[in-house]
Amino acid sequence: MTHQAPTPHRARKRFGQNFLRDPGIIDRLVRSIHPVAGDRLVEIGPGQGALTEGLLNGANALDVIELDRDLIPGLKTQFFNYPEFRVHQGDALAFDFRALAAGERLRVVGNLPYNISTPLIFKLLEVHEVVEDMHFMLQKEVVERLAARPGGGQWGRLSILAQYHCQVDHLFDVPPEAFVPRPKVDSAIVRLRPYKTSPFEATDPERLARLVKQAFSQRRKTLRNNLKPLMAGEAIEALEIDPGKRPEALTLDEYIRLTNALPEEPAHDGHA
Repeated sequence: MTHQAPTPHRARKRFGQNFLRDPGIIDRLVRSIHPVAGDRLVEIGPGQGALTEGLLNGANALDVIELDRDLIPGLKTQFFNYPEFRVHQGDALAFDFRALAAGERLRVVGNLPYNISTPLIFKLLEVHEVVEDMHFMLQKEVVERLAARPGGGQWGRLSILAQYHCQVDHLFDVPPEAFVPRPKVDSAIVRLRPYKTSPFEATDPERLARLVKQAFSQRRKTLRNNLKPLMAGEAIEALEIDPGKRPEALTLDEYIRLTNALPEEPAHDGHA
């Protein structure tokens, strides 16, 4: 696979731009994604097209979402010979992924700036039914949180909600010298594959999200304290869960049991 020299462009701090330059890392990432003809591929933040070329060589069709208007002419010039290369100028956080899917399942790829990575993953989890898989280059700390296990400091709201909706795999790490300019932190590649049939039985995923957010509202406090607005300590004990535990000590299954035991809302709808 060849990599054309990108047009000079000064990385913009406000867009969190760090351009991937290492051909070995690019090839390894493309192999991990394994794009093939017929894939409905979407790349978020293609930048100067380092990864874009490999994706197009595999799939022949690609939608890219780029916020920086100055990069778009270069992308259109670089990939003019791909008739199914489509550029959408805009913010991925405001993008309508359901409309883009149009009945198909999207394969989403991106080297994501740190400042949008977590909110963007939450946005995509909300439309998980139109997503086949996601491959993201993220700050290593975020990948560790996504793939964390219960009991440690990394286990939290992001881990629980990602693992409720998806199989999460930390694929490999990427050193700072793979980028221009060099970021001050290590990066890593994560694969998120939404379950077609969930192995979990939460009665309402939105209630699970609300309960988990409340449980982690103050990490140092116990479940009894944090969940007080939603359920009493006795109700937690009735599920054979210790209300004296801190939120990071509970498993995903225990959070689902708590969610399923939440009182219905609104209570009685104002009737006796």
